[in-house]
Amino acid sequence: MTPDQLQKLRDRAELLVDIFLEESDPTTWPGNGVPVAEMSKQVRGDRYWCKKNAVATLAAAHRVSALVELEMRLASGQGGDTDAQAKEQARLDAMAAEAEKEAERIMKDLERGSRASARSKVAKKLHGDKA
Repeated sequence: MTPDQLQKLRDRAELLVDIFLEESDPTTWPGNGVPVAEMSKQVRGDRYWCKKNAVATLAAAHRVSALVELEMRLASGQGGDTDAQAKEQARLDAMAAEAEKEAERIMKDLERGSRASARSKVAKKLHGDKA
């Protein structure tokens, strides 16, 4: 991974954490201050979606941070022998390329207005077939 890519990943992780902090503020969720028993089904569902969205953002931040940390360990020589480092580097490059393609697909879905489809794909990617 190039130093430029590594810096972009660090910046992205920081941005994702900032977004998580905004999304995870319960005072901004639908139904804030309303007892659950008095919330409509729609408000409860919207509130639940806000929670899931914040968790998904945190999961993305965690994965990007883990990728940065692993890359830094490999670069500092803590990753073991050179052959293993090369294999790990190839794996990281493949993961980064896959993540970029997935992000492109999601952005195209969002641009086409199929937000539900994009959310479903992200949920399936993060949580497997359970979503």
